[in-house]
Amino acid sequence: MILWYFPILLQAMVMAIDELYFHRNRGLPTWEKIGHPIDTFSVFICYGILCTQSPSDVALKIYIIACIFSCLLVTKDEFVHTEKCVPLENWLHAVLFILHPITFFCAGFIWYWHFNPLFLKIQLIVLFIVMMYQVLYWRVFAKNK
Repeated sequence: MILWYFPILLQAMVMAIDELYFHRNRGLPTWEKIGHPIDTFSVFICYGILCTQSPSDVALKIYIIACIFSCLLVTKDEFVHTEKCVPLENWLHAVLFILHPITFFCAGFIWYWHFNPLFLKIQLIVLFIVMMYQVLYWRVFAKNK
């Protein structure tokens, strides 16, 4: 059953590298300072569905729609990233785009088969913390970066 958790944990590690190394090294323009918390919020909504709804056909359909929206939303910046990012960061984004739907599938599987609701709740809390970090760090503490 550990295989269902691996993509989610891998995505978290890759995102941490992207955020703490690449973003801090190049700084973020205003559109990314706004857009990244919105991306995280879209993921937060997906996990929020899993944490507040019991598995059902209706809840699963709502979850899938939210996941599709999130998968499309996170690609919105790539037209500009190709100009602003070094090739390694662009490659890291490609890895994240591959992992994004996989992690949603794994989280949905964990939820639907009741494997570990606590893990999903912890993920929801972590997503909230990351979103608050993105807002506070980039809009308050790193204003000039």
